[in-house]
Amino acid sequence: MEGVPSVRDSLVRARILVRGVVQGVFFRASMREEALRLGLSGWVRNLPDGESVEAVVEGRGDAVERIICWCLRGPPAARVRELRVELEPYKGEFRGFEIRY
Repeated sequence: MEGVPSVRDSLVRARILVRGVVQGVFFRASMREEALRLGLSGWVRNLPDGESVEAVVEGRGDAVERIICWCLRGPPAARVRELRVELEPYKGEFRGFEIRY
């Protein structure tokens, strides 16, 4: 609708869970690089199950959509089996994008 802002133009926050062959394939470092390229802030970390990566990203809706699409494929050696995304209220709590351990 004309005159109505879309989610793409809004500031949004998403919690992303990626499962598959996503640890030991530079997923976190590659995601950080992509997030910074897109102007997103947040963090990414491996989960202890050995097959999952969790991330929280904040930024413009269009950039968040792009990082979600990127997560579907990940870096070349990754094999994504499952992707879950939960939208959360934007908080603006991050500066930069970090890899958490």
